[in-house]
Parts: sequence; structure tokens; C-alpha cells
Amino acid sequence: MFDEFGKADVLRLAEAPMPEPRPGDLLVKVMAAGVNRADLLQRQGYYGKQSYGESELLGLEVAGEVIAAGRDVTDVRPGERVMAIVGGGAYAEYARVDRGMAVRIPEGLDYVGAAAVMESFVTAWEAAVHLGGAGKGLAVLIHAAAGGVGSAGVEIAHALGAWVFATANAERRADVVALGADAVFDYRSEDFEQGVCEATGGSGVDVIVDFVGGDYLARNLRSLAPGGRLVQVGLLGGQDSTTIPLALLLHNHLRLIGTVMKSRTAEEKRAMVRRFSEGALPMFADGRLKPLVGKVFPLSEAAQAHRCMEAGGGFGKIVLDTAA
Repeated sequence: MFDEFGKADVLRLAEAPMPEPRPGDLLVKVMAAGVNRADLLQRQGYYGKQSYGESELLGLEVAGEVIAAGRDVTDVRPGERVMAIVGGGAYAEYARVDRGMAVRIPEGLDYVGAAAVMESFVTAWEAAVHLGGAGKGLAVLIHAAAGGVGSAGVEIAHALGAWVFATANAERRADVVALGADAVFDYRSEDFEQGVCEATGGSGVDVIVDFVGGDYLARNLRSLAPGGRLVQVGLLGGQDSTTIPLALLLHNHLRLIGTVMKSRTAEEKRAMVRRFSEGALPMFADGRLKPLVGKVFPLSEAAQAHRCMEAGGGFGKIVLDTAA
């Protein structure tokens, strides 16, 4: 926990009350927790005193063993392994989990790997598949493909049989290709719009998942095939307003779709998890999808895990191992 906003040094280990499950909750012994950019922002005071609705403790995704269930939960028993998205509280030995936000961990997937799944893959499935319609034989462009959600999007699109293009820095090109991308454009030195045009013979791609925004928007629309879908997930570029070719949007009947998990209702979030469970979870069981784990730290070194994320340059999820 932390007593004041600030640098990673404010994080400290402390005793906290055992969370109490509500009727629809699970009480989970946390074996591993994923580290997300939102954790850093919360620690820095970006969200002020606002929490994610569940706990003031950091952490949005857990993997662990169920030790108790609320009275309304009839389909999960103590002893089962689950991975879940939580509204805070993952950086702890025990966490309270909404049953609708949890799924069983597939056999063959350990706790550290499971802790690297939910935030990235649920968001990527929602954007690329549910909203974007990515599938077999379609052309898909995934931006920021070396990031957590972007890399998951590449894996998913490839597993579904799509023709996958991506943007990343040149140092990560081979890593992104290894995930299933057919071509990767260096966002610093290459023009992805030109690259997509040449690779598709001018046809464009059917789906784009973008985390950057700003001047990418117009370039994305020009890179879409008629009837194509652009799913806007983030604004990493920091630019909220931009100019777009509206005539192209109209004449090519393009669709621009915005999505973010944080502002969704609890039931909408549960629906996202259900869609992921039905569509993507079987692909973890048979090996078509795999979690991408970068570095692992013990819970006592959460501050160092945050510094590692802030330093950047890594590939794969940073995970806290509470059993270490």
C-alpha cells in the first residue's frame, strides 16, 4: 500500500484487513498479480482519491486459488484455480473477486502466466473480435503491438486466421513477428499507411485496433478497406482532437468505434469477460494463445516492478509473484 502519492518509493508492505466476500463474490488466495500502467497512474495520483470501486489497494488482475465463495455463487468451489479482473486489491495475499469477472485457469497454465492474461486479452478480444469483427481471411492492423493489449491482439488475430499487420519499434519487430504478425512497421521510421497500401495492393485492411489516436486517426481511415472498422482503444499519443477525412468515412461506409473498460458498468464488464471466456479461453487450453510474461518480481519488490515498467523497453507482462 502507500500513504501518499508519489514515486515508486512510496509503496510499502503492510498488514491489511482480510477482504470479506459479498454474496456474489469469491475470496481468492492470490498466487500472482499482473502489473498494469493504471497501477502506476493510481500511485502517482492521476485518479486522485478515486479507487476502482473494490479496494484502495493497487492491482487490477489476479490469479489464485478460491478459498471461499459467497452464498449466491453455486458454480465455483474452494480449491479451484481462477484468474480474474478486480477493481483494486490484487497486490495482496488475498483478494475479493466478483464471480462474473473470474474464469477458471486452463490446465497447463501456471499462476504467473494466468496473471498475465485477463486485462490484456479480455480488452484485446473485445476490441479486435467483438467490436472489430476480426476473423479468418480478414486483414487486421494492430498498433502498439509490443504493448500488453497490442501483443494480445496480434496473437488473437493470428490464431483466428487473419492476415496480421502491426506497428512497433524496430527493436521489437522480431518479437511481434514471432507472435504471428505477417508484417511489422517501425512506427518511428516507416509509414504504416504506405506499408499497408503496398502489402494489400491498395485494398486496405478490414480491421484496425489503435491505441495511439491523434494524427493516426486520418491515416487509419485511409488504410481501411470499404466497410472497414477502426476500433479506438486508447490515446497514447496524448492528442485528443484531430482532423479526419469525413468524405472518405461516408463514401467508404467506414465505422469508427470507441471503447474503454474503465468507464463501463459492472454488467458490461461481466459481459466482456463472458465473451472472452467463450471465445478465447479454449485457445489457451489448446495452446493457440499463450500469455506473454516479461519479468517477475516478488510482492515485496512491487516498487521495483513499477520502476521496471516506468523504464520501458521490456516485452511481456510484468507480474508479481506472491508465493516468492
